[in-house]
Amino acid sequence: MTNMINLVFWGGLFLIVVIKFVQSIRLVPTKKAYIVERLGKYHKTLSAGFHALIPFVDKVTFIQDLKERTIDVPPQDCFTKDEVNVVVDGVIYMSVTDPSMASYGVTNYVFASIELAQTTTRSVIGTLDLDNTFEERDLISSKVVEVLNQAGESWGIRVHRYEIKNIAPPQSVQNSMEKQVTAERDRRAILASSQGDKQARINESEGKKMEMINVSEGEMLKRINEAEGRAEEILTIAKATAESIKKIGSVLSTPGGEDAFKLKMKEKYLKGLNNLADGKVQIVVPGSVNQYDDWIKNLGL
Repeated sequence: MTNMINLVFWGGLFLIVVIKFVQSIRLVPTKKAYIVERLGKYHKTLSAGFHALIPFVDKVTFIQDLKERTIDVPPQDCFTKDEVNVVVDGVIYMSVTDPSMASYGVTNYVFASIELAQTTTRSVIGTLDLDNTFEERDLISSKVVEVLNQAGESWGIRVHRYEIKNIAPPQSVQNSMEKQVTAERDRRAILASSQGDKQARINESEGKKMEMINVSEGEMLKRINEAEGRAEEILTIAKATAESIKKIGSVLSTPGGEDAFKLKMKEKYLKGLNNLADGKVQIVVPGSVNQYDDWIKNLGL
């Protein structure tokens, strides 16, 4: 019986030693950090890889995740500067930068970060009016990140950003805001309609103006063209008359030219008498052919 007890005792002791030796071998995954204490005192931090500890002396007390974490900040009641109650919630993005400080600097850095983010959010919103609260989300987020990073220096964490998910005012305030938005939308619609009507009237008047200008310019060009045509006609006739007179003068200045001209005029005279006899032309003529020479002289020919 005694041998059985001894066998169980030594067998159990051996099993415990084996378990401790196995536990002393640590394989640390990527983005993990193991905090090792030696005889109850912080000894070192194990990074990713293979590590061997001293059994019964070294002990892994904390395991810290080094990846960026997303932490929801629960909704909370906040009062704005103009005494309006709003419900605000958000989300924190953080990561552990110093595993030992995250283990020993604060009991629970997640809980502490949430509490600090809520108190900072209440403080910032308390300095803003309701309308500015919706517009200053970036201001609230940057202030929360600043405060959390100041505390994070002793907690071994770093806050990358803080985003506000919702800002919910009371239902009565929401109804008032919706009415205000609707009124503003109607005002813009009326303004746009009036501006469109104004522009249409301007365009119509501009069109009529351009039409009148085009008609007047066309009429002016027509008159100019007609005047130029008449002037060209008169100039052509004048040039032809001058050319005829010039030719007549040159003929009269040649020997026998005057007699030939007189003879030509007499022929025209006789033709005129012939037409008169036919009743086609009415002309005033000298009483006789002999008087024709005196008539020609009176004309200066």
